This record gives sequence, structure tokens and C-alpha cells, in this order.
Amino acid sequence: MSNYTLTYSQGVNGWVSFYSYYPDWMIGMNNYFYTFRGGNIYRHNVNNSRNTFYEDWWVRIGNPSASFVSTQLQSVLNQAVLENKLFKTIDLQGDAPWEIQLETDLQNSGFIDSGWFEKKEATYFAFIRNNTNGQLSLRSVNGIGNSITVTTVGTVINFSINPLIQIGNIISIGDYLYFGTTPLFAGEVIAINVNLPLGINQLVINTVLPGTVPITVNVNYFLYIKNSVAESHGVLGHYCTFTMQNSYSSKIELFAVESEAMKSFP
Repeated sequence: MSNYTLTYSQGVNGWVSFYSYYPDWMIGMNNYFYTFRGGNIYRHNVNNSRNTFYEDWWVRIGNPSASFVSTQLQSVLNQAVLENKLFKTIDLQGDAPWEIQLETDLQNSGFIDSGWFEKKEATYFAFIRNNTNGQLSLRSVNGIGNSITVTTVGTVINFSINPLIQIGNIISIGDYLYFGTTPLFAGEVIAINVNLPLGINQLVINTVLPGTVPITVNVNYFLYIKNSVAESHGVLGHYCTFTMQNSYSSKIELFAVESEAMKSFP
């Protein structure tokens, strides 16, 4: 269990921040903030390395990496509270991108990697990805049809040529494949092999992924959803809670967080 130091804001009459340092004692004096830890006194807000506390103390007890803790910020997007919305993007008005996790009252797997942000007109912009497996009723899914055989321990799925089951040109490598009338996760598409004159009409999947279910019979109905990174589905819900994190040790600034949300029409 982690220990934190809480701070109280008189402006909002509430506890607004959790700091990673956990002192034995603290005191403010002559416009400086001092804390005591392990018999030593420390003055805060004077070193250049942000989020680094009691570095020498952690070194002495054999855990130097604990002196630095990444920054986390949590808030909520809640405009038009009675409407069900699709949150599509995040805009950061600041001088650096952040890693972001997002969840709503309906979905809990929205995410943005910090490397996906693009700087446009002094604002960092990125689409929200969603990697929810299993909530197919909330996703755009595409059907293929029934297989005729499943070989190599469920990694190669063959489809009929006569009559022709068209795999189609929308499916791509990296998409997620499901099977059955109550869809179960089969795996990730790693190859699409179609050569009708040679009698080849098949998908190859990677089944070594969390949540996959073995395909035990030859004939199954197959469907797929697009790769969550290549296709930005966003997250669906009445509100969206987001948690931002960065590991910068230097000073950065964040002024505002915005999201483009559109009303969902079932």
C-alpha cells in the first residue's frame, strides 16, 4: 500500500492533490516549505529534478528509483450530462504530450499513447483509441461467414470457394477475429491468403493473446473488428473520466484539456 501526502485547497474547500513524498514532519518557514525524513531536513521546490523527493534517503535504504514518481492528473469530461456521447479526441493546451487512460460509464478501455499526439497550432492533438474486447454491441463489427475447416490448432481458418465466402478487402492484418453466435475472441489476424484459382481462401491468426478461446470445431461463423490503433473508435458514454500521466523530470506546463464529443444516436 502506497503512502501519500494530501493537500487542501481553500479555494475549492477540498483535498485536491496527492503527493508521493511521505515525511516524518513538515513545516513552512520564511516562504519555504521544509520536511523531515530519516533524520534529515529537506527544502522543497528548489531542485531542478521535478517529482524527486528524498533522493539520498532512498539511496541509503537501497531503493534509489523510488525517489522519482511520475505525475498523474485525473479529471472528468461531462458536458451535456443527459446525452450519450462518443468522445473522439483529446486536445492538450500545454508544452508536452501525456499518456492518457479514459473510461466512461459504458466502456473502460480508452487510451492514448503520448507518442500519438501531434502538435497543431500550439495544441497537442490525438484521437482516442479503444481496445475493448468483448463489448461487441458497442463496436463496429464486420461479418465474414462460416468456415469449412480450422487447422494447425486453430490458427488457420479456411473458407469456402464454391459457393464463395468472400473475406473482403476491409479486413486488415492486426484486426481482431471472433467466432460463434455468441462471439468469442479467436485471435489477431496475421495473414490474409486469397488465391482462388489455387483453392486458397483463408485467414491466419495469432492465438497467443490474452482472452483468446480455442476453436474446437471446423464450422463456425466468423466476424472481426478493426485494429484499435489504426481505427480511432473513441469511447462511448454519458461522461468520460481521464487519467493523465507523464514521466518528465523537467518543468512542463498544462493549461487546459479539451475533447471533441458527438451525440450518439443508437
